[in-house]
Amino acid sequence: MKRKKRTGKADLPVEIIERVADMLKVMAHPHRIRIVEALEQERSLPVFEVMTRLDLPQAVTSQHLNAMKRVGLLSAKRRGKEVWYAINDPRALTILECIRRGEKDSRKDNNR
Repeated sequence: MKRKKRTGKADLPVEIIERVADMLKVMAHPHRIRIVEALEQERSLPVFEVMTRLDLPQAVTSQHLNAMKRVGLLSAKRRGKEVWYAINDPRALTILECIRRGEKDSRKDNNR
């Protein structure tokens, strides 16, 4: 039987793995990636502005925003009659940067 090569790093606790997996599942949608892009540019946006930028119906936009808020990626604050969303977890921006870097590297490899 082959033994697994150990890297010297401790195994992550199951709770952390499950929490991160849930967060990654939520981020794994094109509209949600675009929401992070919009919030990266503007810091915070009201629901109406997110709807407009993504050209989505209000119900669909709200579902995406609420899913991201549920796992802690976004925060929401009521300002009068509007709800404004902002990035709450900087890992959302890290994921976005990984996507950009991976796409850039992929384009380089395809041009060789």
